[in-house]
Amino acid sequence: MTFQVIFQVDGTPVPKGRPRFARRGKFVSTYSPKTTVDYESRVTEAAKLAMGSQEPLEGPVVACIYITLPIPASYSKKRTQACLSGEERPTKRSDIDNFCKAIFDGMNGVVFSDDSQVVSLHATKVYGISGMVEIMVQEHLL
Repeated sequence: MTFQVIFQVDGTPVPKGRPRFARRGKFVSTYSPKTTVDYESRVTEAAKLAMGSQEPLEGPVVACIYITLPIPASYSKKRTQACLSGEERPTKRSDIDNFCKAIFDGMNGVVFSDDSQVVSLHATKVYGISGMVEIMVQEHLL
């Protein structure tokens, strides 16, 4: 039987931010931006809730990620309707792979041992009334 987990992370999706650098005396340390860390924590909590007592998957996995971005408030009613009907898609904002990186980092050690286990990925980015991410991860059938 194939294990599958489906869960949702409410709120505006946050792409993985570029690492930041700080000088500490003679040394330079690297850290992630606070918004990225906070979003990855929200993904981790939602994943833990969905996984329950299930251990992280060990073998190859398939991931489907449906990213819904909120429609910008500055859009006209006509443009908002085009977004909701799928005629206009979010092409100006962050790259889809940066959203996936943040989501995968939040699932590391919870849904799967490491995101290197993802052998197939399907990601979609659309506009909606409110922001959220819907995630499905399942064991890869050999």
